[in-house]
Amino acid sequence: MPEPLTAGELLALDKQHVWHPYGPMPGRVDPLVVESASGVRLRLAEPVAGVRELVDGMSSWWSALHGYNHPRLNEAARDQLERVSHVMFGGLTHEPAVRLAKRLVDITPDQLEHVFLSDSGSVSVEVAVKMCLQYWRSVGQPRKQRLLTWRGGYHGDTWQPMSVCDPDGGMHALWSGALPRQVFADAPPTGFDAAPDPAYAAHVRELIGRHAEELAAVIVEPVVQNAGGMRFHSPAYLTMLREACDEHDVLLIFDEIATGFGRTGVLFAAEHAGVSPDVMCVGKALTGGYLSLAATLCTTRVAQGISRGEVPVLAHGPTFMGNPLACAVANASLELLLSQDWQLEVKRIEAGLRDGLAAAAEVPGVRDVRVLGAIGVVQLDHPVDMAAATRAAVAKGVWLRPFGDLIYTMPPFITSDEDLARICAGVRAAARQG
Repeated sequence: MPEPLTAGELLALDKQHVWHPYGPMPGRVDPLVVESASGVRLRLAEPVAGVRELVDGMSSWWSALHGYNHPRLNEAARDQLERVSHVMFGGLTHEPAVRLAKRLVDITPDQLEHVFLSDSGSVSVEVAVKMCLQYWRSVGQPRKQRLLTWRGGYHGDTWQPMSVCDPDGGMHALWSGALPRQVFADAPPTGFDAAPDPAYAAHVRELIGRHAEELAAVIVEPVVQNAGGMRFHSPAYLTMLREACDEHDVLLIFDEIATGFGRTGVLFAAEHAGVSPDVMCVGKALTGGYLSLAATLCTTRVAQGISRGEVPVLAHGPTFMGNPLACAVANASLELLLSQDWQLEVKRIEAGLRDGLAAAAEVPGVRDVRVLGAIGVVQLDHPVDMAAATRAAVAKGVWLRPFGDLIYTMPPFITSDEDLARICAGVRAAARQG
């Protein structure tokens, strides 16, 4: 085994060779070096501002539902490692993938009967789009090639997902001239509990009707627009989309990569409206943050339409599709989640976030404070000074990752009331300095 590197050596090599997400090369701000993690705490290789451990307010980009180093997930990973860590999925299958597919069919909205496994959320959206495009080509309507979505959304960083992210305010505006040209409705009015706006519903319905002959699908994040702005909207708009898509023979995709597995207070955000999409994407928390895995589910109508077409296969096959190790941990994570009163825990976190973030509304420069399920958001009236906000949170012993004009938290479901209060203090401190 090579000698371990010091934190200083790691940072020097990191700056020279490692390209971090949404950052320049080389980086301008040194990342914090994580030595280990357990529960909701990240242990740093060296103290920063006198702090060695940070409470993770981000669930590692919303994936680590059960925190870190969980004994049941560790056991599942070790057990599967001793059996088979990976085998190609073409022509072969295995118990972890089959069990996972059946479990996903059982817990997701009705009529989603078929599961395509992939290795990231963005790829699951690519697969969803490909499913819809190929479905219409297979049933003799090849003109239906465009997608409709509403502004303010985010669906990933690969090609088709970028094309349905917000074209102006989103992070992919650079590619607007090269990406497929999609149809964009106005952003949905904000407010989970707000009464739906009939004028807005009419606007979206009219767009769907006007473009129906060329639309393959409508794709949205149900209830919460996440990385596009952490905006909440009424579930009534999902019902409206389902009705309009049915009326005009357009498929409906729900991107539940960030909202799935209890984050909004129900297992999947679609349940707030009681509607089912034709295609649904899940990822992030699927493995409890242990390994990269995602899934695209679809109805029998979509699957059989493709299978009866001129090319009767879905031409997609990631190398690590159905990875046994990831599937085994996903099964353990879902079993762990569903074997406990996770709804009670999310309600507890929601109450703690409401109490702890309320005072942020009085901070100068704060425009809005909002909470839904295990999501807490403080929105500023100006772009966040990310470095200053991060330093302020770290000084409080909290890890956050602000962006745009937002300082937000999505803590693990195991976060204690004491640690939740610390996270809220970190958000308030970040807002004051951001």
